Amino acid sequence: MRIIYLIMFFTLRYSTWIIYPRFRRVNGPKSFYGRTIFVSNHPASFMDPLVIAAKQRSILFFMTRSDVFTKFTKPFLWACQMLPIYRQLDGGDTRSKNDLVFEKTSKILSRGRNLLIFGEGFTDDVFIRRLKPVKKGAVKIGFTALEKLNWKKKVYIAAIGCNYSDPNQMRSDLLIANSEPICLNDYREAYETNPIKVVSELTALIQKLMQEQITHIEKTGNSELHENIMILTRKGMNAISFDPAISLYERWKYSQNLATWLNKQDINTDEKLQTIQEELENYIKLLKRMKLNDALVYWKKTNGTRSKEWAALLLLFPLMIVGLIHCFIPYYFVKNFTEKTFKRRVFWSSVKMILAKFSIGIFNLPFIFVFYHFIYPSWWLAIAYFTSIGLTGTVAYIWFNNFKSLKAKNAVNKVDLSALIAKRDHLNTKLLDILPQELA
Repeated sequence: MRIIYLIMFFTLRYSTWIIYPRFRRVNGPKSFYGRTIFVSNHPASFMDPLVIAAKQRSILFFMTRSDVFTKFTKPFLWACQMLPIYRQLDGGDTRSKNDLVFEKTSKILSRGRNLLIFGEGFTDDVFIRRLKPVKKGAVKIGFTALEKLNWKKKVYIAAIGCNYSDPNQMRSDLLIANSEPICLNDYREAYETNPIKVVSELTALIQKLMQEQITHIEKTGNSELHENIMILTRKGMNAISFDPAISLYERWKYSQNLATWLNKQDINTDEKLQTIQEELENYIKLLKRMKLNDALVYWKKTNGTRSKEWAALLLLFPLMIVGLIHCFIPYYFVKNFTEKTFKRRVFWSSVKMILAKFSIGIFNLPFIFVFYHFIYPSWWLAIAYFTSIGLTGTVAYIWFNNFKSLKAKNAVNKVDLSALIAKRDHLNTKLLDILPQELA
């Protein structure tokens, strides 16, 4: 492994756990190596390769859009095991450039290493639970490698699905699902007879497998309805409104099954669906105008307590102070720099994570010496204290989240929400009538 990749391979597990503490991997690869081309969806831009590298066992080389490779970034990206892929929209002679890249990918696969390719090629500006059309590059890379290996070694291709409850929300959920790998050697005879046909058919198969690993909403216009139903039922992958007693795996399957059902419906001709869609939209808009969310309405309806928030505020207060001292200043500057520099929100979470990781580390390096000289003269304890700063910073974040939650619940307790609760109950009754039994 190259040096930066090696560092990131171990430290990113900690960083991604901080952002996505509720995590599940489904059918993950068992080996570091495997001569496999993993084809993933691309819902969260830079965050996708980071979480896959951190959460999957396989050691990966990443295929990355060529425009991020400049004379300044190229050495760093090389050390991260990244390779450029040239797209038609980048202009120039992309075919000859990609031929050179395919030479490198063939060598990587011949050594038993793995590749990660984002088959869609781009990320939506607004997070939508869907798969965009998949490009043929991954399959072409696989067969190119086999031809250079004279078909003497096996090369595999497999689908990955990154499922976020909300990629931009810290302390939310992530599930990564993997398909069974396909051995490309099994298609040798068909490929040598008609390579164009086989590449197209295998690309279509990979696209189908990728759809099976995620929530795929075919009509983007149904995305909001899908999300609103998950909010009301509290069973799906919404980041805020969900029943914590339901496992992340079950929430993922519910989200998938709901999308599959919606994909079969014709909302334009179904009056019941049209009505519930409109009423759900109006309900969510009303909550936003009142600066509320459905989770607070549900909490008020069920006479929830505030004991969790009070316990967190009291028990975590000392660690919160420590985390605030060490992390507030660098995180404040990282947050402001990222949100002003990157206009597309989809980049924020990954850029903040990486910049915060390095800036907090650099900012707190002097505390190793402060600890040794003024608290206790042990370098081991000083280094241990330094490595705990990420944890205390997370505790500070959790403390302030609980503080905000307590304030919101206190405010809600002073307001009469009976009309909203009645509206919510009415919508749930309608959903019971419309949804199939397994989704209601």
